This record gives sequence, C-alpha cells and structure tokens, in this order.
Amino acid sequence: MLTTICIAAAVLSACTAVRRALCRPGRRETEHWGGRVRLTALWNGGGAFGLPVERRPLLALSAAALAEVFRRRRRNPAAAGLVLGGGLSNLWERLCRGRVYDYLRFPRAPGPLGRYVYNLADLAVFLGAAGLLAGRRRR
Repeated sequence: MLTTICIAAAVLSACTAVRRALCRPGRRETEHWGGRVRLTALWNGGGAFGLPVERRPLLALSAAALAEVFRRRRRNPAAAGLVLGGGLSNLWERLCRGRVYDYLRFPRAPGPLGRYVYNLADLAVFLGAAGLLAGRRRR
C-alpha cells in the first residue's frame, strides 16, 4: 500500500507543479523535440478527448473508478499509483475549476491521437492502466 500511495502522491505533485508552471496568461504555443511535442494551452470542460459529458456524472464515475483501482491495487501497486495520482489530479482540478488544463500535444502521433491535447495526469493514467492490464494478462 505504501508504494501505491507514494507513487500517487509523486504523480499528483508533479502534475500540480507542471500545471502551475505552464498555466499563466500570455503563454504561447511552443514546439519541442523537432516538432514531436507541442505545448498548447487548452481548458477541457468535458470528458476524455473533449467528450461532452455532464460534470456531476463525470465526477461520480471518476471517483468510483479511482476507488475500484485503489481496492485492486495489490495486483500492481506501481501501476495503481500512476492511475490514482493522475486520476486524482484531474478530479481535483475538475472539482476546483470545473475543467482540466491540458497542454501536451503530439502532432506526429499516429491517426487521430495527434489532434488531441493531453496533460501529465492523462499520461500517468494511460501508463498505469496499461500496467494494470499487462499485469492481469500475465496471470
């Protein structure tokens, strides 16, 4: 349990620090690593990928999913910590601001993935979910 909590706290802290550093008035779009990563400011009031989801059901579903991940953390504590830290970061931002600050875009990603804008919390949730699924396949 300690591993899960420490990783979740580290992810939550990192997400907060990056958001504070990037979320400021007048911030311009910048490209990095030869155009593979673009920092683009976007406020997302919907669900994942900007899906139009009402705020209350989204918050309730997010909280329920995080509770279930915590309940099943023993399968892969590190992956669960990534999901919990990223999920809590996005949930907290939605509770406080009613929307999430997204800033990472990967223009050279395959298919439609290059059009979407993400944040560090989204990446942590994705990597953690992949880890949880990979751990489940091994059993």
